[in-house]
Amino acid sequence: MSRLPALLLGLSLAALAPAALAPPALAVESAPVRSPRATVTLAADVAAVAPGEAFRLGLRLRLAEGWHTYWRNAGDAGAPPEVTLALPEGVAAGTIQWPIPDRIPYGPLVNYGYKNEVLLPLQVSIPAAFTGDTLAVRAEATWLVCADVCIPEDGAFTLTLPVAPRAVPSPIAAPWFEAAEARLARPSPWQARAGAGGGRASLTLTGAGIGPAAVKDALFFPAEPGVLDNTAPQAVMVRDGSLTIGLTLAQGVATPGSIDGTVVLRDGGGQRAGFDVAAGVGGPPEAAGGLALWHAMLLALAGGLILNLMPCVFPVLAMKAIGLARLSGGAAREVRLHAASYTAGVLTCFALVGGALIALRAGGSAAGWGFQFTEPAFVAAMAWLMLAVGLNLSGVFAMGATVGAGQSVAGRGGHLGAFATGGLAVLLATPCTAPFMAAALGAALVMPPAGTMAVFLALGLGLALPYAMLGVFPALARLLPRPGAWMERLRQGLAFPMYGAAAWLVWVLAQQAGPDGVLFGLGGALVLAAGLWGLGLAQRAGAGRGRIAGAIGMGLAVVVAVALLPRLSAAPAAAAAADPGAEPWSAARVEALRAEGRPVFVNATAAWCITCQVNERVALRAPGVRDAFAARGVAYLKADWTRGDPAITALIRDQGREGVPLYLYWAPGAAAPAVLPQILTEGLVLQALGGGV
Repeated sequence: MSRLPALLLGLSLAALAPAALAPPALAVESAPVRSPRATVTLAADVAAVAPGEAFRLGLRLRLAEGWHTYWRNAGDAGAPPEVTLALPEGVAAGTIQWPIPDRIPYGPLVNYGYKNEVLLPLQVSIPAAFTGDTLAVRAEATWLVCADVCIPEDGAFTLTLPVAPRAVPSPIAAPWFEAAEARLARPSPWQARAGAGGGRASLTLTGAGIGPAAVKDALFFPAEPGVLDNTAPQAVMVRDGSLTIGLTLAQGVATPGSIDGTVVLRDGGGQRAGFDVAAGVGGPPEAAGGLALWHAMLLALAGGLILNLMPCVFPVLAMKAIGLARLSGGAAREVRLHAASYTAGVLTCFALVGGALIALRAGGSAAGWGFQFTEPAFVAAMAWLMLAVGLNLSGVFAMGATVGAGQSVAGRGGHLGAFATGGLAVLLATPCTAPFMAAALGAALVMPPAGTMAVFLALGLGLALPYAMLGVFPALARLLPRPGAWMERLRQGLAFPMYGAAAWLVWVLAQQAGPDGVLFGLGGALVLAAGLWGLGLAQRAGAGRGRIAGAIGMGLAVVVAVALLPRLSAAPAAAAAADPGAEPWSAARVEALRAEGRPVFVNATAAWCITCQVNERVALRAPGVRDAFAARGVAYLKADWTRGDPAITALIRDQGREGVPLYLYWAPGAAAPAVLPQILTEGLVLQALGGGV
């Protein structure tokens, strides 16, 4: 008797098997297309469809470890998957809905795509008049999978779904589509505005729900390729009610009319959410960490004042010292005129530098503070100028002696000399970035032109302020030592800082252009020195013909020297000097190290930046710092800006800066780097490392 119930139960289950126990995967997922790199199927979110109702299909890609595929904008390389459907008459399909992607560094490139598994859904609508017992869906798809190599793949898929009075959701496939839907970008609920110009762009979202507590990080994915520099870091500034993302336009791209794409926000719990935005460009870019104009001008004034203490300005201080000595005991009017001439020279040169930067930015260049020192020809010209000034101070030749227009011209030359000294101070100051200057310049160069110029003039006023105070209080000149024979000894002694500056600039040439740069630089210096020596001989001879011959010889020497400048610009870039423990910087390398969870220290530097060189010797090469790097596993990356580099320029500008030095430290897991001061000590570096451990 006990076997009969069991037999009846078995027969009942066998009768139900076709309906209840059929593998559900056959109803909601096609046969897979497999390769060692990916398994791809066509899936549906329903087990049965219904006339007049919509359902979702999706290309489901399961990728092998280390392989990835692409978003709708693949980034610097790659191609997105494509799906072509063959559907019965009257049945219509929409376009692929793209889940938010990941940023995937790949060597020097950055791609946008997916790893592990992704489902690309699209909606299918069935007309109410549809008849038939089944809906047959055929699809052809192509996709690209990449790791160390990229391999295009394709497949044909068939999926047959039963037709029922009502659609029947699939309990198996529904979670796949729910996961994909959670990753889809939604329309942005916030107002969006964009700015662009001078190689930079910004996107700002404003509205309720945005704030430091809710938004820990943000990343923008452009809708179209070729608009933005995908490798450039994106600076993010979050305030209550607003979010600004700093972007870098692709090299050579004209200012776009709009910034379109997807903003991906990460909250405090690490969850990501995407929002589609389309913002018309309505002006210059905003700074992601910008300052008000008055604040930027105040910082620029303080930075310019401190710039007088920077080592790059020291050679000019020698020239200023001679001028101050001559003013001792002078009339108040004369003191005011000299102070005004020097101040005018500083402000004029700063206005020219600021105007040049504005013009270059308008033309799409990424020029920043000190940009002229990235050009070897300019460095050589400055070395020759320092040599010429030193020879003049040593008495090899006399300035203005060939003019021959009497004492009145010589007297006016004193004010002209003060004006020229002010301009020279500005040119030599540009390799240095003093405290307070970095934030001011970073803000200035994303302001409208009038604001940029105001900040540059404030910087110039700060540099000229000590000398300008003599114009306001000329009685201070009486405190200086009286003129006398000591002035000649001082003048000759102060020639040596000029020679030192010339030697340093030739060393910079060696870092920029290698042996060829040194050869052309010293060759031009030799020709120029010979011409100035000949000019001095002619001046001392006193005869009119001698003076003319000296002037002609000097002119020829200048022509020969200047003819070497194009050869300097064409000289190949020298390999960066080895720095034990450092590796070359790249944005992709930083991303890879951060993905490994390693702390990263970036040193953005240049050979012509004296402050940078001092910081390296005093702080970054100190045994205590190197031991701390090793103990904490800190990756030390060096971004050498000696001859300019668009990627390093983008790095600097994305931190709201316009020049070097720049020091960044990413603690493990940190979303944004800590920015260290421009003047480093061993203690400051160790404090930054300790705060991140």
